[in-house]
Amino acid sequence: MSTALYRKWRSQNFDEVVGQEHVTRTLQNALRDGRVAHAYLFSGPRGTGKTSTARILAKALNCTAPEGERPCNRCAACQAITEGRMIDLIEIDAASNNSVDDIRELRDKVSFRPSEGRFKVYIIDEVHMLTGSAFNALLKTLEEPPPHARFILATTEPHKIPATVISRCQRFDFRRIPAPEIAQHLQHIVAAEGFDAEPDALLMIGRSAQGCMRDAVSLLDQMLSFGSDRVTLAQVQQVLGAVNTQAVVDFVGAIAARDARRGLALVHKLMTDGASLTEFCHQVVEQLRAVMVLQMTNDAGLLDDLPTETVQQMQMQAKQMELPTTLYAIKRFSTALNELKGGFQPQLPLEMALIEVVQGEARAPAAMAMSAPAAGAAAPSTPARGEAKPTLANGTAISDAPVQEKKEPVALDAETARRLWTRWREFLAVVKTQCGQQAAAALNAVRDVAVAEHSVAFAFGNNEFSRNLIAKPDVLPGVAAALSRFIDRDVSIECQIGEKAILTGQVVTVHTAATDGPDPLVEFAIKDLGAQVAKAGGKRGASGRKASPAP
Repeated sequence: MSTALYRKWRSQNFDEVVGQEHVTRTLQNALRDGRVAHAYLFSGPRGTGKTSTARILAKALNCTAPEGERPCNRCAACQAITEGRMIDLIEIDAASNNSVDDIRELRDKVSFRPSEGRFKVYIIDEVHMLTGSAFNALLKTLEEPPPHARFILATTEPHKIPATVISRCQRFDFRRIPAPEIAQHLQHIVAAEGFDAEPDALLMIGRSAQGCMRDAVSLLDQMLSFGSDRVTLAQVQQVLGAVNTQAVVDFVGAIAARDARRGLALVHKLMTDGASLTEFCHQVVEQLRAVMVLQMTNDAGLLDDLPTETVQQMQMQAKQMELPTTLYAIKRFSTALNELKGGFQPQLPLEMALIEVVQGEARAPAAMAMSAPAAGAAAPSTPARGEAKPTLANGTAISDAPVQEKKEPVALDAETARRLWTRWREFLAVVKTQCGQQAAAALNAVRDVAVAEHSVAFAFGNNEFSRNLIAKPDVLPGVAAALSRFIDRDVSIECQIGEKAILTGQVVTVHTAATDGPDPLVEFAIKDLGAQVAKAGGKRGASGRKASPAP
């Protein structure tokens, strides 16, 4: 029976460990200077070389070759460790040996001197799986081990290890291996195994492994069993369920050109060909992320794990798309990834994401209600007596204002919106000082902000109470003045219902009823705070009733 490639090509000396030079160099210097610690903690993602490095260190400690050649992989100790028959190398899987009794047994045996080599080396894999009692039993041994014992703890979740254990170890963090380094190592394996491979195929394997060398070698093993002497990009795409890179480029190109028809045709072809829509959506998000990097930095060197031709196509798309469109597309297709897992129409989430990105974000309900009526639609009825009229941001009633033509959506100032949102708590403090506690509390309900040259939109989610409170004629001007001073620009405010703030070019707000109607604060107290209505002695307030706290 043949040996799996990831076992056959496991690193046997420090020079063969890929992508962890910061670890191997430190360990080699410690061996040279005789400063090897009694306990090490190797942490990092799976498949990055933690256990392999631990075994190499065990070899070096017991190797009989001259100091500069350790480990030599030729002496009896090195060969015994390579073949897994070294008595003095004890490997413990903490996932299945995590009880306090297991650690007590280890503690009882650690005092016995080694049988074959100079040191007894204990490698405890997935050490974070030990119970609290087991960690406590291990503490004293880690702090004062016998001079002939060395401990190497390996974990993928170092945050689960008690600080008392970490403080007794030298910690090394293993990093994800870059895709180009994985591809280079795979090329070495392919040549040694007598096969051939396309560079782009190996690079795609490296990218799909996401920094895990073991996964990459396992996938290469699968590709070599495909039945061909040459590993091609098409074979890798077929095994991964990925689609042709050009199809992803064309799809993002359709987004850049706002060509929904072409994008929908590509999705239909993917369905017809039986491609994995989930993998395709992953690739689309990766492509959009690369476009975003180019838009922000204009540095193609940050995409060195991609083929040159693909990077050139991304540079063209980065010029065609606007940055806000790219950011929204990344968010929308990332959401579509979770929606693709079920449903009787598997392609529907992908198609909806495409259409929403091409046509722009959906308008909030309040913004839609404030738009001019369609041709032929009935004119809005005259407000009844006692009902407040919709007003402009400056307090002028719409019916009294000059009739204006419908404006196009205003240009957004994304940078100012980002700064405002970052300093939102500071703005609330200003509003509290200048407009009162109620206004500041109502602005806590704001879900999103959009900023243009002379207008700002606040989206309050589905919180109509807070939206109406800010939109009151005696509150809105003060909030607008505070905001104008805060962002150093004269602005008016739109108050909207919805999760996304959208500036319509018509600075219109909806206000509450006149003062002879119910008091919104009393209504809020009754509806949301559980207050009860009680008869009040003497004159009643404007609301005609008095709210008392719920028992």
